[in-house]
Amino acid sequence: MAHEHSFATPAPAGLAALAVACFGFAAVFLGKVDVSGFPLLAAWLLGGCLVQYTTAVMELKDHNITGGCVFLFFSAFFMLAAALSVFAKWYSISFIFGPKAVKEAMDAAMAAAGVADVKMLTPEQLVAAKAGIGKAVGGMVGKMVHVEGWLWMAGAGFLTVVTPAYAKSTPLMFILVILVDIVLWSIVGMDSGWFGDPKTLKPFAGWLLVAVGWIGIYMAGAITCNTVYGKPVFFVPKPWVK
Repeated sequence: MAHEHSFATPAPAGLAALAVACFGFAAVFLGKVDVSGFPLLAAWLLGGCLVQYTTAVMELKDHNITGGCVFLFFSAFFMLAAALSVFAKWYSISFIFGPKAVKEAMDAAMAAAGVADVKMLTPEQLVAAKAGIGKAVGGMVGKMVHVEGWLWMAGAGFLTVVTPAYAKSTPLMFILVILVDIVLWSIVGMDSGWFGDPKTLKPFAGWLLVAVGWIGIYMAGAITCNTVYGKPVFFVPKPWVK
């Protein structure tokens, strides 16, 4: 169904913002970025939230229920809530979980060695004490993000049930949405602990996000250039469902 816009369509900007989020999360899932990069990721996601919210409002104004509602949901949760989430994880790991795990490890080492000061521990005892800190912090983070598995179940479920609507769009958008469906259900499994090994699912989801990001960028270029030139500068397949 064609939509007449009172303004130029903001969809290219919304798709580009989606690519920003996808590439950022992909870098994390692929192990290219550690917790120190989370505040920067949060900052870029906040920028994406502004773009996607604007896109959603304009698309809804022009009666595009599918794109408008999906962009609106993504602006709130894939962007804003995710930005607050990664910042909360960075803060918790850096200033709560990390110090707590270090203190507990040092206290246990001192108790085992029968000393009252950490300076009295031998280098070997310090190494042994520090060995379990990362695992302890990981356990704390795992318990914290468990709730996100339940929350992302709503997001994954929402996008899944609206996916058939994208069959009336170009197959590139339909494929993009299906890939995001898979990513979101993978996140549900990892965060909730219900299914999937994070060592396998994280890189799998990471590469799917890279693919989604590039499809989004291609579609952003196609919509813009094809509109400006009034002809198919970028090839866009016709919908599978009329």
